[in-house]
Formats: sequence, structure tokens, C-alpha cells
Amino acid sequence: MPTFTRNNLEHLIQNCMNTPLSVYKLKSKVDLIAETIIKMIQEGYLKKEEALPPEMELANLLGVGRSSIREAVKLLVSQNILEIKRGLGTFVAKNPGVLPDPFGFRFYKDKLQLGYDLCEIRLLIEPKLAEKAAEIATTEQIEKICEAHEKIKSLVNMGKNHSSIDIAFHSSIAACFPNCVLPSIMDIIYASIDYVINLNDRTLCKEAIDTHDMIVKAILSRDGKAASEAMKLHIAQIQNDIKLRQKISKEEE
Repeated sequence: MPTFTRNNLEHLIQNCMNTPLSVYKLKSKVDLIAETIIKMIQEGYLKKEEALPPEMELANLLGVGRSSIREAVKLLVSQNILEIKRGLGTFVAKNPGVLPDPFGFRFYKDKLQLGYDLCEIRLLIEPKLAEKAAEIATTEQIEKICEAHEKIKSLVNMGKNHSSIDIAFHSSIAACFPNCVLPSIMDIIYASIDYVINLNDRTLCKEAIDTHDMIVKAILSRDGKAASEAMKLHIAQIQNDIKLRQKISKEEE
């Protein structure tokens, strides 16, 4: 894996910084600096969640002013490629370039209908993901699924919010599918769960744990069909909860 030193980055930086802006379809030096940092991430000189060198060092390395570095960092932060941690520095994002709400779900007025529609999409995809996980998941991948499941049960028993771990559970199943695009798409859908579905409802939590149990057991047994059916049941339970809440909401109007 490449390391961030002046010597082994010299060729990469020269190629980027000496290339005309028109080649990258960029408008300014700041854009070019940002593109160079992106190239460093793509080439493995900077890894996910790794800290960037100090501002002065990076400015000297690229042969530009500190103000230009600051502007480039701001640009990349806005694109979720970098993130600033107060008191710690600037880091490569966990999922560079993946915005938390690219479809603007938070601005949908009818969150219940949005939740139902998202479940419709999940029903088209997730049963197949669960089936594939049962058939091809590695031991390490299965361990991650089981770990997330156990954390959910623990949090529910303590009466604590478990939405982030619920997302991790489903994401770990999607990650078993050998497709570089699909897990990222599913992460965007899962990220909407927190403000669409009432994950703190005790009855719904119990039902979710029961169907999670069924999914995990099917995956451990390498039973793809059972995993698929369990996932369908799990999502159908969420849809039924949404329908009930829609009915109550209408009656209250």
C-alpha cells in the first residue's frame, strides 16, 4: 500500500497539478487541489477514515498556499469526501463521496408514505440479498451479521435506541452480495430508517428481533430460501406498522 511521503507522491502530484484545468473540466486552482486530494484517496495514499497531513505540510507538498488548501478542504467536506474532527484534524470520510441523504428524503412531508414506499423497494431487493448471504457469505461476514443482531437485542432490552445498529445489521447482509454498487445504494435507503420508522416501539422491536432471529438462523444454516422468506416477513411487519399509523393519523385529522 502506498504511503504518504514527498518522494513517492511526487510523480502523482506532478501529473495532477501540472495538468491543465480543462482536462479535469475544472474552473480553479482550488478545484485542482481538491481533485489531487481525491486522486490520493483513489490511489491509496490516503485511506478511509485516515487523517490528512497537517495543513502546512500538505500546502508545501502540493506547492500551494494554506488558504487554497483550506478552500479545497471545505469543498471536499461539502461533498462528504473529507470530514473535520474538532481538535483532531481533517480525515477522509468513512464512505467518501456518499452523501447521507442524496434523494432528499428528509424533505418529504408524508414520512409514513415515504416509509411505505421505501419498504416496497426493500421488498424487491432485500429478500434476494438475504438469500445470497445464506449461500455465499464468508465466516467473517456471518460473524458481523450475528454481532449486529446481538447488539440490537441488548439495546432493546435496555430500552435504548438501536437504529444505527439496525442499519448495520442490514448493511452487513447487503455487503455479502458481490456487487460494488448495491451496498452503497442500500446504505442510502437504510439511512432513512431512523426518521421514517418508529424503531422505539416496543411491540415492533420484539417483532423485528423475532424476524431477525429467523434471518440469522437461516443464514447460519445456509438456507437461502428460508432467509429470503424471513426477510420478506420482516419488511412486511414494518409495512403493517406503517399502515396502522396511517390509519390512526387519518382518524385524528
